[in-house]
Amino acid sequence: MTAIIIFAAAALFFGLRLYMVLGSRTGHEQSLPRPEEPKPAPVDLKPANEGRDFVRQAVNAATLAEENALTGLRAIAAADRSFQLDEFIEGAKAAYGLILEAFWKGDLDSVSRFVSADVRDAFAEAAAEREAAGEVLENRLVAIERATVAAADLTNGEARITVRFEADIAAVTRDREGVVVAGSLTDAITTNEEWTFARTLRSADPNWVLVDTDEA
Repeated sequence: MTAIIIFAAAALFFGLRLYMVLGSRTGHEQSLPRPEEPKPAPVDLKPANEGRDFVRQAVNAATLAEENALTGLRAIAAADRSFQLDEFIEGAKAAYGLILEAFWKGDLDSVSRFVSADVRDAFAEAAAEREAAGEVLENRLVAIERATVAAADLTNGEARITVRFEADIAAVTRDREGVVVAGSLTDAITTNEEWTFARTLRSADPNWVLVDTDEA
């Protein structure tokens, strides 16, 4: 949680339901019999790689994942045919900005359903310390320069995906009188963090939950 505390900024996803599992399903198709002709045997039009390699296709197109994460991503895609890596990354980026905004404003209730209890407690503790010190954050996410999957795993039906974010953040801390005590809104700081999201694939809830954060 060091990155979050260091930048007095690290909170997450939302107002947004994280549908990081969007996409259409693919399946078997069959040839239709011609009139008055014997019905031909079903023809499997699905390639040997399960219809299409969701992970490889997305990675080749936008370098969205590191090589060591591909095995885990393939396992997740095989277990959940609606999983789309590019959609997941877009959702993770949106979540990153929304959760950070909620943390900076001290509005953790708005994102509580999207973060684990441990993460929420860590954010709440940092926010309480900030409030006790009479400090107010005036931060702004300038840009997410890069978001890539650093690790992925599927264990006992629970998928975990770690996203490495490289972002520019303009961070300012003011005291009770509104005087700037740290940071600058004109000079953005580059921050590198890894956020891990988890979801039970059998669950009816499509949302991914933030379960861990760390410096990259």
